[in-house]
Amino acid sequence: MHLVPYYKNKNWQRFLAGLFVGALLSYFVFIYMYGQLLEKRIEENLQLRIEKQELQLAYQTLEQKMSDLNQKYQEKLTVHSIEIKITNAETFKLDRFSLHELQELLRNEVNVILGKEVTTLTEHYPLLIRTVENKPYKVDDFSYQAKVKHLFINEHSEIHIELDKAR
Repeated sequence: MHLVPYYKNKNWQRFLAGLFVGALLSYFVFIYMYGQLLEKRIEENLQLRIEKQELQLAYQTLEQKMSDLNQKYQEKLTVHSIEIKITNAETFKLDRFSLHELQELLRNEVNVILGKEVTTLTEHYPLLIRTVENKPYKVDDFSYQAKVKHLFINEHSEIHIELDKAR
């Protein structure tokens, strides 16, 4: 078998030299572009790592402060005041004096929760509701039965009550 000596022909020599030079140029361009992209990715990765560390530190700090605040808040959270709102006072056409007297009767009934911790009251709120609802309240020769509609237990508790005529 005999190979034709194309490498002696000037046109083929130029073609092969062009292929070799083009391959070298494209290899260097590829290496340059790859290096630039890799450098950019490494910088980005480092920035993200730094940002992650800062966020983790901030998170740990906030979590620690939150747990400290929760602990302080849980220890000192007691009921300071009670506000009683009668939602249907206008249906019974109660004047201000009767309304105030009725609110005082209700406040005397739930006055025991003042100074108590909110956590214990949130666990035993049905007892408080039954205490208010099981007693008839007498004002100006009328007896009223209270029904608790909403009960908000926090430092400044609020009780929304709906009245019915007692039987």
